Amino acid sequence: MLFLIKMSPKEKHQEEIDVLLQEVAQHEIVLHNDDVNTFDFVIDSLISVCDHTLEQAEQCTMLVHYKGKCTVKTGEYDELKYKYSKLLELGLSAELV
Repeated sequence: MLFLIKMSPKEKHQEEIDVLLQEVAQHEIVLHNDDVNTFDFVIDSLISVCDHTLEQAEQCTMLVHYKGKCTVKTGEYDELKYKYSKLLELGLSAELV
């Protein structure tokens, strides 16, 4: 015997949101401004470590300079650990959140 449970549109919408939140546990690498590294070094680092295009790396570098920080990569924690560690090894100021 099959039972059908009718959900209100609001309940269905909330259920869809809950499922999406469970599936998308994203983390971020946030790069912070410092007074040590040059623009060119940061750009080159973002290209090599985070697989940025030249344009992406330049934009992120400008945001870090003028805003103080910028999210440079998002994804699952395990995928970001290595990239985060590599940025730290290069002497960049970053956090994994």
